[in-house]
Amino acid sequence: MNKPDFPDAEISQQPVEKTLTETPQPMPEATEKTDEPAAVAAGADAAAVQTDEKHEEPTLENLSKEELIERLSGIAQLPADEISREGVSRLKQLFYVARNKEIDAEKAAFVEAGNDAAAFEAAVDPLEEKLQSVLTEIKEKKARLAAEQEAVRQENLAKKNEIIAALAEMSADTDNVNRHFTRFKELQQEFKEIGEVPPTEATSVWKRYQDGVERFYDQLKINKDLRDYDFKKNYDTKLLLCDEAEKLMEEPDVITAFKRLQDLHDKWRETGPVAKEMRDEIWNRFKDASAEVNKKYQAFFEERKARERQNELAKTEICERVEAIDFSEVKSYAAWEELTKQILQAQEDWKKLGFASKKLNNSLFARFRETCDKFFAAKANYFKSMKDELAANLAKKIALCEKAESLKDSTDWRATTDALVALQKEWKTIGSVPKKHSDNVWHRFLEACDYFFEQKKKNSNDTRSVEQANLKQKKEIIAELRAIDPESTPREEAIAKIKELSAKWQQIGHVPFRDKDKIYDAYRELTSSLHSAYNMKQSREAMNRFESSIDEMAGDEIKLLRERERMLRAYEQRRSELHTYENNLGFFNSKSKSGDSMLRDLQRRIERIKDDLKALEEKIKLIDAKL
Repeated sequence: MNKPDFPDAEISQQPVEKTLTETPQPMPEATEKTDEPAAVAAGADAAAVQTDEKHEEPTLENLSKEELIERLSGIAQLPADEISREGVSRLKQLFYVARNKEIDAEKAAFVEAGNDAAAFEAAVDPLEEKLQSVLTEIKEKKARLAAEQEAVRQENLAKKNEIIAALAEMSADTDNVNRHFTRFKELQQEFKEIGEVPPTEATSVWKRYQDGVERFYDQLKINKDLRDYDFKKNYDTKLLLCDEAEKLMEEPDVITAFKRLQDLHDKWRETGPVAKEMRDEIWNRFKDASAEVNKKYQAFFEERKARERQNELAKTEICERVEAIDFSEVKSYAAWEELTKQILQAQEDWKKLGFASKKLNNSLFARFRETCDKFFAAKANYFKSMKDELAANLAKKIALCEKAESLKDSTDWRATTDALVALQKEWKTIGSVPKKHSDNVWHRFLEACDYFFEQKKKNSNDTRSVEQANLKQKKEIIAELRAIDPESTPREEAIAKIKELSAKWQQIGHVPFRDKDKIYDAYRELTSSLHSAYNMKQSREAMNRFESSIDEMAGDEIKLLRERERMLRAYEQRRSELHTYENNLGFFNSKSKSGDSMLRDLQRRIERIKDDLKALEEKIKLIDAKL
């Protein structure tokens, strides 16, 4: 037997899937005295409500467009009432995600070919036309089903209106009411067996039917014992229904309670009236219990909706977080790895969140996944290009090794020295090579160079004279350093002179072993004194620390290159600041006292920046010497 219509609202026959998109409303209060139940909450079929369990993320993303259309074609062959709109919408969405990626790739190729992006027009996709054909077939099938269902409801409405009219006619025939009793019972049974009517008419139909039944019973002049027995039996049945409804108030599972309540409402409607003086009392009892169950049901879905809203905001924040990551200009392994950590952390944060609303959950996931896919695709392209670059650098360095090996046995000391030095400089200009080959290729090159210079050293007849000449040059440098007077020599001039002499000192080769410590101690004592006098001690200590740090990195070309890149960035930043300050000099008026003060301050800043630039240049040269 079909489930009778609810008096105040039609119950949706669509099943509730992952989340409910509408929150049920509480059961409205009865406006007239009756022994039948008022409407239960509209917006969801209790038989189709599922528990708020944990669902897995979509698993269809890896299907091709052809496979997605094949799935849709299979769905199109199902009966219309078995076709899920959400399933069709999901497959359609995935198809256009794939199609949009193809269009983006076509447009990128179009622009790379030198064309104007505004002139781009995507090629027609035959699969898209096939998709629309299948979707149209499904839509038409669903429309035919809806039309058939509506026609049935209209037919049911007409049948119920005929029964209501018959009841009214029998109630009006007061002299023959008893004679109509059998037909009255038949009409009641027929009314119950008739299916649903249009939702807009459900409440009106039920109310008019109930009024007709009650008027008939009020006019019925059958044997009092039979009527009282009927009323008593109905009263006992409704008492049991009240007991069951009140027990549902304590049911911890609100979904189960709500579903059972619908069954009780169906039984209540199937049960006839009770004595007039008892109708209000028993109906109010049943109505109050129903209202409490509906209230809990309402609260349950409101709470879940709030939870989904929080998840929606959290997922939107994660999407915005990863979309804000700019990886278009990333040019180093370390930077890619740092950004990868951020993406992976975002994915972990995503997994900890529950579902957002059914309407937005899939689109948020598609948005998040699209950004992650773009990132990892860009990273893969970078690593591929770097792999090619590293291989090219390795080939260049192997070629230099072969050149050095071809020169290592040469006895043309001067020309070969120049040639090997040129090869060493060229080596420094070549970037990194794959890590597994780095040490081998470097040692191969170094061994060739070292072999030649060892042979050159063994065959040199003027080593002693060279060392004596070096000793003489270093003594001259010490003499020039002693000539610098902190009291009379300007700071900028003195610092430049000290750095110049220090650079010359570093370029001078070995001195006789017996004089090495003595000459170096004299040089160190003198430079330390000058550094202290010109406030250079702190910067020197910093340089010493930097030298120690670079010494620790010696042999690790990757670390040295990264440090050099950091120094270059700092150098460019300070040079930009210097350019800005020098431009600003023209805007100051030194005629006033305040203007003169600001000008001196600006000049001091310029001098400090120049010192910083020189220090950075020294650090870069020091790194280059280690490469």
